[in-house]
Amino acid sequence: MAILNVQHVNKNFGGLKALDDVNLSVNESTVHAIIGPNGAGKSTLLNCFIGRLKPDSGAIDFDNQSLLGIKPHEINQAGISRVFQTPEIFSDISLLENVMIPAFARRDGAYEFNAWGSVAKEGEIRDRAMAMLEEVGLEHQAHNISSQLSRGDKRRLELAMCLVQKPRLLLLDEPTAGMARADTNNTIDLLRSIADRGLTMVVIEHDMHVVFSLADKISVLAQGAVIAEDLPEKIKGNQKVQDAYLGGAHDE
Repeated sequence: MAILNVQHVNKNFGGLKALDDVNLSVNESTVHAIIGPNGAGKSTLLNCFIGRLKPDSGAIDFDNQSLLGIKPHEINQAGISRVFQTPEIFSDISLLENVMIPAFARRDGAYEFNAWGSVAKEGEIRDRAMAMLEEVGLEHQAHNISSQLSRGDKRRLELAMCLVQKPRLLLLDEPTAGMARADTNNTIDLLRSIADRGLTMVVIEHDMHVVFSLADKISVLAQGAVIAEDLPEKIKGNQKVQDAYLGGAHDE
């Protein structure tokens, strides 16, 4: 059953057509990869999912509810979290505090300002945040200032900040960018274990090793349009995909 449906989405920037009649659906409890060459429109599409950009036309529905006209924080409250290309973290506080902040946010959009004064509540949130740091392998740095992290560890921290919110849909924009191969493989194992628990993911990734290790289904964008959507083994043999991406330029 599809949890995210995209129908006839178009987005122009001046004379540039960034998204051209995009249609795709993401089934619940699957990993759906979106790949394509530079300028294909992948990040633009994700920005439309989270309300940072508004499509010129078309429909985007999450769990049968339209996402159009909804503010980004309301989309987040509805159950969609995103790991960005450039990690968006609070650099001047500790890792643990970074993960505690989104953990305090409630699904109704309110924020429990008085929770910091509640020992029981803060202790519960602190334990949950520490558990997320352990899951992404950063527990030993929990009390370090976040600005001291490597780029790869900042990505892991942002992932923990997303997971602590218990999202229904996780969007990952190049989650292994800047990582060495060993760290990439560890991240694949981590994301696979998370996916195996039923969390739906949409992954943009330039590393085909990551894509084919994770994806249940792949959509291929080229010049803003979906040119193929199929199972990974069929995408590998698709000549249009090879011409547009796999045998051509690297991704964004």
